[in-house]
Amino acid sequence: MFRDAVGAGTFAGVIDSFRFLPRSFAPLYDNPTPLPGEEGDVWAPLAPRLAQARIALLTSAGLYLEGDQEPFDSERERREPTWGDPTHRVLPASVAGRGLGMSHLHVNPDDVLADPEIALPLEGLSALVAEGRVGAVAPSHYSVMGYQEAGLAGWREQTAPAIISALRDEAVDGMVLAPV
Repeated sequence: MFRDAVGAGTFAGVIDSFRFLPRSFAPLYDNPTPLPGEEGDVWAPLAPRLAQARIALLTSAGLYLEGDQEPFDSERERREPTWGDPTHRVLPASVAGRGLGMSHLHVNPDDVLADPEIALPLEGLSALVAEGRVGAVAPSHYSVMGYQEAGLAGWREQTAPAIISALRDEAVDGMVLAPV
């Protein structure tokens, strides 16, 4: 069962994670086995009501601030196609008008760079704040390079804890995942 976006009710349904991906991907990710130390559900309740919550965004588009941040390591990924750069970039909420770059070999960057809202929906989040549906936009948002098949240990041990620590430092209540 899933709770709808405004918490008014629940619905039952199957989420087709492969709807927009080649069917050949399904065997790679279908019925994953838990990693060591993973017991029980990984979901956590959102303590405040959404209308009072500070929300951040996390994109897997490999976005970075051109000229201010290093791009993600696409060269190593070219040499090792199952590797993905496990680092992250912090993007300020005031990213509008700043030059974004994108490092991701599995996604064509043209559309995302033409309209970053595709991968980092800051305007959409700001509109929800203006409508009173969300409490506040977090001061920082996060970008990672998707396709982390071979690098999950580094992601679990370094990247995720660093992002979580930063979220706690900024008193963020929740995060919207924006995969590409």
